[in-house]
Order: sequence, then C-alpha cells, then structure tokens
Amino acid sequence: MPDYITIDDVKIGLGQHKKVNLNIARLPTHTNIDLPVHVFRAKTDGPVLLLTGGLHGDEINGIEIIRRLIKTKQIVPEYGTVIALPIVNAYGFILNVRGVPDGKDINRSFPGAKGGSLARLMAYTLMNQILPQVDLGVDFHTGGASRSNFPQIRCSFNLPESKEYAKAFAPPVVLHSTLISKSFRYAAHKKGKPILVYEAGESLRISETGVIEGINGTRRLMKHLGMITTEVPLQNQVKMYRKSTWLRANKSGLYRPKADLGADINKGQELGHVNDPFGGKSTKVVFSGVGKIIGQNYNPIVHKGDALIHIAYN
Repeated sequence: MPDYITIDDVKIGLGQHKKVNLNIARLPTHTNIDLPVHVFRAKTDGPVLLLTGGLHGDEINGIEIIRRLIKTKQIVPEYGTVIALPIVNAYGFILNVRGVPDGKDINRSFPGAKGGSLARLMAYTLMNQILPQVDLGVDFHTGGASRSNFPQIRCSFNLPESKEYAKAFAPPVVLHSTLISKSFRYAAHKKGKPILVYEAGESLRISETGVIEGINGTRRLMKHLGMITTEVPLQNQVKMYRKSTWLRANKSGLYRPKADLGADINKGQELGHVNDPFGGKSTKVVFSGVGKIIGQNYNPIVHKGDALIHIAYN
C-alpha cells in the first residue's frame, strides 16, 4: 500500500485518521446526502480492512458495532488501515427502511452505474471510491421483517481464503453461502477482494449479544491479519455448517416458537406450533434432521408458506 490512501481527492497518510464525506446526491429539498468514510491508518503499513454497516438502512446492529469500535478506539490498528463506513445507506436509515426511496435494494445493484438509479449510483461509489483501496472486508447485516438471526458469518466454503478469514472471526456459527449475483460480496469477489457477511439480530433492533460478538469477531480478525497484538479470547466453539433451510408454515394462524434462537436441535424435535386463532387444531413445527436454529420469525401472525425457523445443518 502506498504512503497515502486517496479517497475523493483526500489524501490520508500513515498515522492519520480522517473522515471523508462522499457526496452521493440531494434530497428533493436539496439537502445534501453524504456518505461518511472513516479512515484509520497506523504508523506502520499493513493490510487494509473495510467495515461496512447499514447497507440496508433498517439494519442497525452493524451501525452500532462500528460506532462502538470507533468510540472505544478499538478500531485503530497498530499495523495497516481500517476503512469504516458505519451507515452506507443514509436514505434507508432516515426512513427506517431496507432500500432507497425508489424501493431498490443496494445489495442487489452491484457493480452499479454512475448514471443509473440511486441504488446503482451508491453501489458504483463503493466499487470505485472505496473497494480499490482495501484487501478484504466485513459487511454487517441483520435479519429482516421480524426475523432475527443468531450471530453468524456467511461465506463461500469453496473460497479457501474467505473460509480462513471466517474461522479467524470465530463467531458461534459459520455458514456456507454461495455468492449472489449483483450483491456487494459477489462484485467484490470479482475484483479479488473477499468480503465476509456478518449476520446478527433483526432489523430496527439492537441485539447486545450480536453487537458484542461482532466487535470481538472484528478484533479477532484484525489480530489474525497482524493489525493488532491484543488477543481476543473465544467465547464459543465455532460450528461450521454447509447447508441451511427454512421451515415454513403448513397453514395460516398464530405461530408460537418452542425452541430458542441458537438452540441445537434433534431429529423430530418439536420446535413450535401454528395455532388456529379461534381455538381449533394446532400444527406442530418439526425438523427431520439434526441442526442448529440460526434464524427465528418473531411475528406471531403467519400465512401458509411463511418462513418460521432457519436451520443450519450438515
């Protein structure tokens, strides 16, 4: 990495911390919407790690993880550089929604286009202003639509480097996840930049467990990369899973879970019920194998076919 990192014509030298405001566009009121980028550089060169939160505007845990890392100065490396974007999607954050005002999903708009939709413009900015500067990244997400995720890293087990970084992050669960076309992770992979996806909690809620796991995992990854010298002890045994599936409602009604998020489950175990709201028949929710609950629907009102429980297994 050169002595200076340049983002939007702003030069950041070794040993410096600067915040760069990338202008994206304006609101209809002509209020500017900027993308704040924090760059923390050690005095000694080393790897460049990217941390992104709020790519989906209603997913708050990643924003809180990066905020706390900045506030406590745990984000500051002893070697190398950390580039942190706490809120990528300011539009969605303001409106408490996943996407941008036209409803598009930034994470299905990569690699973007300078003259495209707002989502594609934001993707283009990330790809051209930020990604060329980094070696690897962690993109922080949560579950959505009343669904909560157990702390987990998603990466492709077919990419040995990504799998190695996931193990270094050492969350309770690492799940094999194929690359999704037009996602940030897919576009970054095409440029030779591995991105891990961290999932924890649900949208519009802060999960203290998920935030702490995210902070500790980021620090463990930094230690693995030689960016810090502090050891971060493992809190859990890391479990690796190659497959996952959602159990779906066989009928409409009121869903009541019986097993907790993060629970290890046995074959045929009763995991919940879908109840007739008028006191009629209840339907059991069971899984045919052995696995771990990594996602849970907390909305009690369900339609036939709705996702109820996300289970990881091998």
